[in-house]
Amino acid sequence: MSFLFRRKRNDDDLNLGGNDMGIFFAIDVMMALLFLAIGIFFYRSNGKAANYLTGYNMKTKEEREKHDETEMCKEYGKRMMFMSVPFIIGGAVDYKYAGTGTAIAWGIWIVMFILLLAHRNKREA
Repeated sequence: MSFLFRRKRNDDDLNLGGNDMGIFFAIDVMMALLFLAIGIFFYRSNGKAANYLTGYNMKTKEEREKHDETEMCKEYGKRMMFMSVPFIIGGAVDYKYAGTGTAIAWGIWIVMFILLLAHRNKREA
């Protein structure tokens, strides 16, 4: 976990032409934009994005009629947009402590993803 702590640079350290914050900040921004874009796509789809949910397109027509596709897409769209928040905060943390914000953002995102899977499993049971 040495990436969580900054150390003083020596002159003989490999310098790749900039400060370490850039790559971590870029990762956070790209992930936040990706989740925001997918979330907006689901939210505005009026139920048409339901086919992109894992396993939903394999259900029979009778099973699909049990679900309100428009409401389901709006719910998952909100969740996807909310999943961008750790990366937005991670980008702000990376400004001061390079790499720490990205690591924390991924940790929080993994917990959010597991909770999403548990919620979906409960909903479909």
